[in-house]
Amino acid sequence: MNVQTPHSADATTVEEGLARVEAQAEAPFDSKAATDLAMQNTLLTPRFYTTDFDELDAIDVTPVRADWDKLIDQMRSDPNKGHFKKNADWDQIDWEGMEPELKAEFIDFLVSSCTAEFSGCVLYKEMKRRGTNADIKELFSYMSRDEARHAGFINDALREAGVAVNLGFLTREKKYTYFRPKFIYYATYLSEKIGYARYITIYRHLEKNPEHRFHPIFKWFKEWCNDEFSHGEAFALLMKTDPKITESLTSRLWIRFFLTAVYSTMWVRDHARPRFHEALGVDIDWYDQEVFRKTSEIARQIFPVELDIDHPAWRKNLDRMNAAFLAMDRARAQGGVGGWFGRMTAGARAARAFAGLYLIPVKRNEVPDHPRLEPAY
Repeated sequence: MNVQTPHSADATTVEEGLARVEAQAEAPFDSKAATDLAMQNTLLTPRFYTTDFDELDAIDVTPVRADWDKLIDQMRSDPNKGHFKKNADWDQIDWEGMEPELKAEFIDFLVSSCTAEFSGCVLYKEMKRRGTNADIKELFSYMSRDEARHAGFINDALREAGVAVNLGFLTREKKYTYFRPKFIYYATYLSEKIGYARYITIYRHLEKNPEHRFHPIFKWFKEWCNDEFSHGEAFALLMKTDPKITESLTSRLWIRFFLTAVYSTMWVRDHARPRFHEALGVDIDWYDQEVFRKTSEIARQIFPVELDIDHPAWRKNLDRMNAAFLAMDRARAQGGVGGWFGRMTAGARAARAFAGLYLIPVKRNEVPDHPRLEPAY
């Protein structure tokens, strides 16, 4: 009798989920190339973070208790348990017959997504492990559970292509970047909300244009992005517990910085995958601006400033940023003294483009007393 291995999609805790992910990732499927790609630490690759866990543990959610309890009740009910695994809707893909450029870009997309999801899992798990605050521990137990499922599901998809990320190796060996808690709030809030905007934009587009759904994983994006949305809600409430986190002059400048960094990174990263977006049937410029617009509308719930993505200098500087990164890649490939000089010159051009984006006048926003939102796209 065949005994089916328990799947990470059915796990109720992060520890259980990670154990099942490791059980699914049998050695013959581990790919050094995929793991090496996930291990990279560049301006464009997902990072692993650590923070001041004692400061995080000291948070008092009393000011947002009513909204907090509703969100925790929703997470506790675990609406997506069992969702993130293959079923009859999972079409078989001819990886060997896939056009090589598309295959390379799609694997890059999946590895990057897997790394980003697992980065959240590791951070949230550590927050849960180190804390004593019951509210904080419960929140991060649910969020780390969700992220473990997401990472395991993407690794399932990668395994069909003959590769997989060694998540255990990543945990032990990938470099960790320290961020102060409030920077973790800004960066992770934006990561979760822009993740929602990205996934739901692709999902709605493919609903209308199913002929462009070249892989079955896109069918799972609706429930997936709803997890991302609720995680972002949690960070909005954490920021709402202390007005200084978002309302002081220094905080406003930092929020502006993180918005600019996250949006410009997405622009450069997406423009590095032209064949992937062509296969989806989306224009990259349109797609990224649409995601920025959705994210900006959502972020009004907690951020008092909003980037002006319709300003004449916005697209010009994004394109300059992308051109600078392309020049950096060419210089890196060249090597030697000429390559080094090329990298320095391109880096300076990227810095000027970023400054041009950052200095665009921002829009002011009146943050509501109760920030809670529900996914509406």
